[in-house]
Amino acid sequence: MNEVVRRAEPADAAQLDELESEARHQLIDQRGGAALLAEQPPVADWRVAIEDHGRWIGVAELDGFVVGYLELVFTGDAGLVRQIYVEPEARQLGFGDGLLEAARLEAQRRGCAALEGTALPGDRDTKNLYERAGMTARKITVSTRL
Repeated sequence: MNEVVRRAEPADAAQLDELESEARHQLIDQRGGAALLAEQPPVADWRVAIEDHGRWIGVAELDGFVVGYLELVFTGDAGLVRQIYVEPEARQLGFGDGLLEAARLEAQRRGCAALEGTALPGDRDTKNLYERAGMTARKITVSTRL
């Protein structure tokens, strides 16, 4: 098995589009998922996103197929993990950890003081992933629709 975490390339755009669609579909039924989807539109063009100097896109590759991705957006002095997703069949192989480590290194390289991310309420897997990377909750945002 050939497992790689690397920076995305324009040739990955079609696979990234498919993976993002899968990721968004899985969020629909999660608590807080609909609100997150409304606040965070999908990437319009992955080729443009890959070339955008204000973000870094990493991919997880298994035997030549992209099975996961991370979108890191730079805001002020922080790197914000806007999206992280690994296909269910490729989970538990360390890709999430590898993507977060690559994002951490990129954020450090760019002089960021922090790496931040979001986990939905009850999403224990994402919370645990972030905690393994040394990321802990510093605030909890609550909301109600009026």
